[in-house]
Amino acid sequence: MFLIGEALIGSAPELAHIDLMIGDKNGPVGSAFAAGMTQLSAGHTPVLSVIRPNLLTKPATLIVPKVTMKKTEQVNQIFGPAQNAVALAIADAVEEELIPQDKAEEWVVIASVFIHPDAKDYSKIYRYNYGATKLAIQRAMEQFPSINTVLDEKNRAAHPVMGFKVTRLWDPPYLQVAIDVPDIDYVQQILKEMPQSDHLIIEAGTPLIKRYGVDVIEKIREARNNPFIVADLKTLDTGNLEVRMAADATADAVVISGLAPTSTIEKAIKEAKKTGVYSVIDMLNVKDAAGLIDNLSVKPNIVELHRAIDLENTVATGWDSIQKIKKISGKILVAVAGGIRIDKLKPSDHTVDEALAAGADIIVVGRDITKAKDVRLKTEQFLEHMKKPEIDQYRIMTDF
Repeated sequence: MFLIGEALIGSAPELAHIDLMIGDKNGPVGSAFAAGMTQLSAGHTPVLSVIRPNLLTKPATLIVPKVTMKKTEQVNQIFGPAQNAVALAIADAVEEELIPQDKAEEWVVIASVFIHPDAKDYSKIYRYNYGATKLAIQRAMEQFPSINTVLDEKNRAAHPVMGFKVTRLWDPPYLQVAIDVPDIDYVQQILKEMPQSDHLIIEAGTPLIKRYGVDVIEKIREARNNPFIVADLKTLDTGNLEVRMAADATADAVVISGLAPTSTIEKAIKEAKKTGVYSVIDMLNVKDAAGLIDNLSVKPNIVELHRAIDLENTVATGWDSIQKIKKISGKILVAVAGGIRIDKLKPSDHTVDEALAAGADIIVVGRDITKAKDVRLKTEQFLEHMKKPEIDQYRIMTDF
């Protein structure tokens, strides 16, 4: 048997983080237990968990410090409140039948313990480590989390130590504001005026990037409190190189032209997967968008059906491709761009409601927002048509 549990409890600097393994003495956990007892290293010496001197807890438990212990105070914290907290949590877990009593002699436990160098309060160190150990045991025995929980939470969760949230496009539809104006002062003003929303994407348009380079992406990120940013490079060659440049500049997605050679598109998509950014194929001037996607050996995250600014006075076609593309892969999001408005001003206009009815996941709007007299109001009007509530503003993370 080999079970794994993890738990984080408390507040800095005394917060406790426990990584824990439970298994048979004659299995892999037992082997790791024996190795930990004999392969010692300075500052990370494992210790047996005892309820008091000369009284081991059962199952026998090895505490492995995560932080190098440089000071006597840190050693005392491990040998004192942390060691006792883990030992009592294990013993109580047996008493409460979280761990079967008939397995107390057959199993061993390895608990990796974190003590922050600035921790001072022994009472908090004890209480937090006790609670984290107990929770880690419970999760190990229940094999928490289930794969369904992992898949459901992976795009919603925010890691507390990261300092920012990695945004994923898991809850369409979204409004993407294409900022093509090559004037950084004007761009920063627009960004300040736009409302905050979980369903708002910022596009660093091609003219903007051509003038300022991909470094403009970081300026956008600073001005908008870490939004999801699309770098519209319209890559036609050296796909892997340009995707890497955008990723290094902290873009969340990069646009590749559908007119590029197939090898360029596929290399760009593979590089995007490697670097953890979304790949977008822009179908501007591509006659058969669905056919292009079907022929790719690796599929993009997003396909953008794009009508050029110079053709916005013509009647747009091609939205019948939306469902064809989704049949190729249900994981592909479809974006539509080019003359999309709240209401029709001329016959060639498409409305946001028409786009959503056709199955679009992302509505790309440019000058109708960026050149509006009231940028905030216009953005809010588009978002209202999305009919999606905010999802993360007051979300409380609970696991049980």
